[in-house]
Amino acid sequence: MVPILLVLLLALILFGAGFAVKVLWYIALAVLVLWLLGFLLRGTTAAGGRGRWYRW
Repeated sequence: MVPILLVLLLALILFGAGFAVKVLWYIALAVLVLWLLGFLLRGTTAAGGRGRWYRW
């Protein structure tokens, strides 16, 4: 009984970790796309040059 519970627990942990990693990959890709858009569509300064493409 205990080995079956351990196998089920391990399967649940691995499934949860796999789902979390997949979600994190989607979040990372979304952030990368937003960062690239911010880099490409950055505004100009009053002097006519390109401004900083980062916000911090």
